[in-house]
Amino acid sequence: MRVMGVDPGLTRCGLGAVEGRPGAPLSLVAVGVVRTGADEELGARLVGIEAGIEQWLDDVRPDAVAVERVFSQHNVRTVMGTAQAAGIAVLCAARRGLPVALHTPSEVKAAVTGSGTADKKQIGAMVTRLLRLSEMPKPADAADALALAICHVWRGGVQHRLAEAVARAGAQTAATRARTAAEVRTRKDTRL
Repeated sequence: MRVMGVDPGLTRCGLGAVEGRPGAPLSLVAVGVVRTGADEELGARLVGIEAGIEQWLDDVRPDAVAVERVFSQHNVRTVMGTAQAAGIAVLCAARRGLPVALHTPSEVKAAVTGSGTADKKQIGAMVTRLLRLSEMPKPADAADALALAICHVWRGGVQHRLAEAVARAGAQTAATRARTAAEVRTRKDTRL
């Protein structure tokens, strides 16, 4: 499974892609950031982020996209910009029919480091180790995007398969109920 992770932000939107499956070594596909200038108008910044993400989707061709779930921060202005960038990432993936998963920062930290309270340095170190890189990806936004992708390969793939199994079981149950109802109607008709 190839997953593209997006660490949303208006100034630096981290992007990273990995390939792998649960229980097997992961491999780095690509890592980087899309940058916009703080002095640019908001619309232009969002268009720049969209263009960068679209280019990444063309180049990386992921099976799924994992985006950091925006959470409440003290600085409303910062959280608004982060949410807008996250929305652009979700839109770009949805436009292509790609599955999108939102992972919380603590979920990603726990998946990659074993602790939901790990700091950026610990995340970067584990990403470097897990992907067998010679140096830590920089800036931290890029390492965070790789951590999101790793988290999704390890957790999201399992969650997706579980959701598919539940849906199949529900469909089978509905089909069984329909057959039973048809048999009951047939029995009633033959008695008349």
